[in-house]
Amino acid sequence: MRELLEDRRREILEQVRHKIRHVRAHHGRGSLNEVRDSVESSDALLREDLDLALLQLKSETLDKIENALARLDERTYGYCLECGEEIARQRLASLPFALRCTRCEEGRETAARAGRSAARRDDAVPDVAA
Repeated sequence: MRELLEDRRREILEQVRHKIRHVRAHHGRGSLNEVRDSVESSDALLREDLDLALLQLKSETLDKIENALARLDERTYGYCLECGEEIARQRLASLPFALRCTRCEEGRETAARAGRSAARRDDAVPDVAA
């Protein structure tokens, strides 16, 4: 598993480096002599935002991989943070930095959805304080 995580880390690092070079080369080139209409400017800003969002996602994935490697060193890798049970090999094969078993992750997602639904209901109720 360590080799898989380290390979994935190297792959993502190379993608991030490539994307940073690309962003610097293309987005930083908005030369003063370049004239853009509003559509071109809007498109360029959208591309920059997408590039930055992609970099953010890659960075978060790298953090998860680093944490998984640390758990490997600590010999806690592959065990659910919630219940302590072993995480299924199939789950780890598809998501090698999983922190929870499927049952605990589903419970967490269900609770999060319920919390979001309650928050939306609370936002929809008008404030009647006098």
